[in-house]
Amino acid sequence: MSPRSATAEGQRRAPESTRRKPHDGCAGCLARPLAVCASLPDEYTHALEASAGQLRLQAGATLAREGTPRREVYTMTRGMMRRVRLLPDGRRLVAGFLLAGDFIGLTGDSHHRHTLEAVTDCVLCVFSLQDMRELCERHPELGSGLLGQACSELDATRSTLMSLARMTPLERLAGFLLDMSQRQRQRGGAPAQVDLPMTRADIADHLGLTVETVSRSFTRLKREDVVRFEDPHRIELHAPDRLRLLAGFAAA
Repeated sequence: MSPRSATAEGQRRAPESTRRKPHDGCAGCLARPLAVCASLPDEYTHALEASAGQLRLQAGATLAREGTPRREVYTMTRGMMRRVRLLPDGRRLVAGFLLAGDFIGLTGDSHHRHTLEAVTDCVLCVFSLQDMRELCERHPELGSGLLGQACSELDATRSTLMSLARMTPLERLAGFLLDMSQRQRQRGGAPAQVDLPMTRADIADHLGLTVETVSRSFTRLKREDVVRFEDPHRIELHAPDRLRLLAGFAAA
């Protein structure tokens, strides 16, 4: 690599490295019960703190881009991110939304498979790949926690594929709202409310629909009093049993 090329490469990488700050410590972390680090006994949290850094991202910022080398892994501790992939024909796929407690980096690929974008202001714990590998070797229970989260992600992916293959737009939206409601309740959210800080275009690109179809589906659910909202980013699930029926979920 020429000196000029090396300088350019360093300039591209610099913003990623300079965002990493010292870790605040695990005490009082509200995301810990849902994160892979919960599999590590409390007396070993010092090992995590010694290896971890912290990142703060503003809404709209990019954590990593599809196709770039993967050097770090992350645990979300606050906020929401989206996983995005551009298809060969230019269409955008939103592969999923990440919340507090979610782990980013469960892949064997050497490069990022998705672009990772902050939907809201976010805080993340960051570890180098090498540090995480060494932690898992020293603490097998941490590796077990990563395996458990990988299995959960696989189950969620299968459910999404089934939704895209078999369900109507209204059914897809009902399932999405129920899934987000459940995930947010696990993180202390209200039982009959869903916060949707993402755009309708994000939801459409996640569900394989057009923005117009998503908007019509929301309007129909509201007209039939299944959901209620004035703010499009905060949805009250007024008739969750009807949503479950639409989505084909078992009754609660």
